Amino acid sequence: MAGRTSETRKKIAKKTVAKQAAAQPTLLSGGNPQIPKGYGEAPVQAYIAAMPGWKSDIGRRLDALITHTVPGVSKAVKWNSPFYGMEGEAWFLAIHCYTKYVKVAFFQGASLHPQPPGASKQKEVRCLDIRENDPFDEGLIASWVEQASRLPGERM
Repeated sequence: MAGRTSETRKKIAKKTVAKQAAAQPTLLSGGNPQIPKGYGEAPVQAYIAAMPGWKSDIGRRLDALITHTVPGVSKAVKWNSPFYGMEGEAWFLAIHCYTKYVKVAFFQGASLHPQPPGASKQKEVRCLDIRENDPFDEGLIASWVEQASRLPGERM
């Protein structure tokens, strides 16, 4: 920036900071990223990248596990949450950030064996809440994902 006045440098610095701030998604209550609705890999990866702190690592691990377990899985962000489903069929799970945990909601979770531990207001939905220092039982989660992908999902 040699040759520019200090006022010009300040304006450029302000614009740079503004662009960086605009690139960061807003975090809603509980630290849930506000990501525009979209279908495919890009919006889901934007959501995962915007998950605060340790939650982003959980998001990456869940996404990799789901993608590995269900080849060709469809992805979308709806209602500020990543959804996973089968092409042309329906969604079988969603992820959502809360203040102290990441929730994995299995839409037909009451049909999974064993059932995920968290109940829901919706009769068929069962959830897994993953907290920062909880063990990540990859085998059990993969089993639930595989089972859920074969069940009728939710059309949303």
